[in-house]
Amino acid sequence: MIVTMIQGIFFQVILPAVFIATLWGGIKKSKLDWLVQSLFTTFYISWLFMTAPWDFLTYYLRYIWVLLLIGALILSYLKVRRKPFRAPFEKGEKWSFALNLFLAGVFGLYNVLAISGLWTDEKAIELEFPLKEGVYYIGQGGAHVQVNYHHAYESQQYAIDIVKLDKWGVRATGIYPGENSKYRIYGDGVYSPCTGEVLEAEEKLPDLSPPQTNPEKAAGNHVTLQCEDADARVLIAHMQQDSLTVEEGDQVKAGEKLGLVGNSGNTSEPHVHIHAEKDGVGIPIKFNGRFLVRNDLVW
Repeated sequence: MIVTMIQGIFFQVILPAVFIATLWGGIKKSKLDWLVQSLFTTFYISWLFMTAPWDFLTYYLRYIWVLLLIGALILSYLKVRRKPFRAPFEKGEKWSFALNLFLAGVFGLYNVLAISGLWTDEKAIELEFPLKEGVYYIGQGGAHVQVNYHHAYESQQYAIDIVKLDKWGVRATGIYPGENSKYRIYGDGVYSPCTGEVLEAEEKLPDLSPPQTNPEKAAGNHVTLQCEDADARVLIAHMQQDSLTVEEGDQVKAGEKLGLVGNSGNTSEPHVHIHAEKDGVGIPIKFNGRFLVRNDLVW
C-alpha cells in the first residue's frame, strides 16, 4: 500500500505538474504541435480525474488540476494563434511529436474505458446508503476495472468501498497511518441497506492495524442480508470487532443499526465494503437512484 501511495504521488502530483507546465511554457512551432500536446495533456488529466484515488492527498486536488489545465490551454493557444497549422520538423522534433500523438491515443482509450464504467445497462437493485454520519467517498465503484478493481471478480463485480472525508477532503491523519483511530470512518455506525433477514453475522475477528491483512477471512467481521424487495444477498464487510447489534436469523428493517466500521479481514485500511449478489453473480446496486462510482461523494 505504501508503494501505491508513492506511485500515486508520482502520477497524481509530479506528472500532471510537469505536463501542464510543459504545455504552458513550452515552445510550439505550429498549431498542430500544440493540438497534439494539448490532447495528450487533457486526456491524461481527465483520466486522472475519473480514475485516480484522491482521498489520500485531498479530494479537491483533482479540481485544481482541471483549473490549471484550462489556464494552460488558453495561454498556450495565445502563443500559437498566429503560427501556421503545420511546420517542418527539425532534428528530434518528429520523435517528440510522435510520442505525444501516441500518448494521446493511449490516454484517449483509457478515457473511453473509464467512461464506460460510469454506468451499467444491467438492472440495479435499490438500497439505502449504509452510513449516515458525514461526507463519504467512494474509493472503488463502477462497471469497469478502470474505476473499480472489484469488477474483475464476478461475485462482487459491482461492489463499492467507502471511506469518510474531513473538511479538507482527506480520509485520514497522515498519508497512510498505522492506527485505525486516525481514519475518519473508523467507528462510524453501519446501518442496514434493506429490510430482510440476517443470513450471517460474524464479529469475533480482531481489527488489524494497517497494513496488516487477513486474506483467509476476507470479509472480516460482516453481516450478510437476504433483502426482501431486492431478492438478493447483500454483504457488508470489514466491521469492528464485537460491535454487531444483530445475530443470524434476525429480521431487520432498512436503516436499522448493524454495528460499527472496523478494519477486519482482507482490508488495507478502515472502510466499508458492500456488494450484492444473486446466485453467486454480483449485481448492480443504487443508492437513492445513484449508481456510485469511484470519486463520488455521499452526504
